[in-house]
Amino acid sequence: MQRRQLLRQTALAVSAFSLSRELFALTPAERRWVEGKGMPSADLIKLSANENPHGPSPLARKAMADFVGRSNRYQWEMNAVFRERIGALTGHTKDHVILGAGSSELLGLACTWAAYRKGNVVASEPTFKLWMTAARKIGLQTKLVPLTPSKHNDLQRLADTMDADTRMVYLCNPNNPTGTTATKAELDDFVRKVAKDRILLMDEAYTEYYGSPSVAHLVNEYPNLLIAKTFSKVYGMAGARVGYILAHPDTIRKLTEFSAWANAGPSAVSMAGAMAALTDADFVKLVQTENHKAKELFCQGLQQAGIPFVPSVTSFVYFDNQPFPKKIPELLAAANIIGARTFEDKSSWLRLSVGTVPEMQKVVSILQA
Repeated sequence: MQRRQLLRQTALAVSAFSLSRELFALTPAERRWVEGKGMPSADLIKLSANENPHGPSPLARKAMADFVGRSNRYQWEMNAVFRERIGALTGHTKDHVILGAGSSELLGLACTWAAYRKGNVVASEPTFKLWMTAARKIGLQTKLVPLTPSKHNDLQRLADTMDADTRMVYLCNPNNPTGTTATKAELDDFVRKVAKDRILLMDEAYTEYYGSPSVAHLVNEYPNLLIAKTFSKVYGMAGARVGYILAHPDTIRKLTEFSAWANAGPSAVSMAGAMAALTDADFVKLVQTENHKAKELFCQGLQQAGIPFVPSVTSFVYFDNQPFPKKIPELLAAANIIGARTFEDKSSWLRLSVGTVPEMQKVVSILQA
């Protein structure tokens, strides 16, 4: 691989991902909030991006504050220490880990690697689409596979949709926006079918909420398997931008070739917070418990209002607005609650993030009223 060619393709990929701003299109209510028009921010309940309403943890906050004074130094040595601690979570080494400014940056890096040979990527519809527009711009066309009637990823159909030009298969499990998950046996079987001869990018952003199954135990056996993880969700550090990919060391080396700088990614302050977050088991337990309470309260409210929903193992719920007599996004926005939106064309199905218990109590009271 020629250095000049590699740098040219990487630059094009970075440009493509930076141009994907349409992926962050705001609803009218969200736009008014951002522009400071019509919505007092102090009263706003934001349930749009599956953010953790409780975090970051006390230990992470202190670590980040303490590390600000050392931000004048590069984080090279810290990068290695952090990767070693991440690898230890699943019995791997630092050489199995590459860091990024959130897992979204690394999804882009994986797409760049896959697109080095033009072809297609197979994924579910709907699923997390942040990377798709940019992937098309750098040569990866998307082949989308509908979910099952129960809103689960259709693993068999995903495997059957692959062809000779498929460079990568993307699977978000638990899936966003539906909140559904596959079993460990189903996932292991899927890895064995797909990752033997092409890239399989597994997005495991939400596994920690309910202990959903991971395929981390298969990365040494299948070098084409990439597992994207993030500190944005259960650890409450979405704004700090910390994510990583776990993969075979040979794969990590290949991915690093497509990175402008191996030591780029999270800042020293963000890494200090993330390392502290890994030690704060009490906070993680609190987040899990409160999420379960708030989500159960919301689901009970949906059931009482006659609104169908998909049982979720994440920090959001997917539900059908169709049987309800009013448009729920507008109803909630009138009460300064933003976030209910669709992820499917011409669909009445909506996703709403789960906030705190009091926030979800307010949502339920509005639906009941």
